[in-house]
Amino acid sequence: MKTFLLYVATALAEIVGCYLPWLWLKQGRTAWLLLPAGLSLALFAWLLTLHETAAGRVYAAYGGVYIAVALAWLWAVDQVRPTAWDVAGAAVALAGMALIAFQPGR
Repeated sequence: MKTFLLYVATALAEIVGCYLPWLWLKQGRTAWLLLPAGLSLALFAWLLTLHETAAGRVYAAYGGVYIAVALAWLWAVDQVRPTAWDVAGAAVALAGMALIAFQPGR
């Protein structure tokens, strides 16, 4: 559970780090949003280093969690309800994440 929650925190840091510049570029918000965006992306990179396995495996497993968290963001922040196809895709991605991150012998 600790590993999964670390992946979720990592995904949130990346999404915030990308969403804030999007607000600036697409919605005309203040450029000051780039400051917390940069900090959030630095946090994202640091969180990736906290996993106890090879970087490539961390990145591969992280992708599945990122998909699910991005869809949750879509619903919570953008107020767009994910479709059944979105949910099915996230389930498949999370299954792949679990296979990679929780393989026997680790």
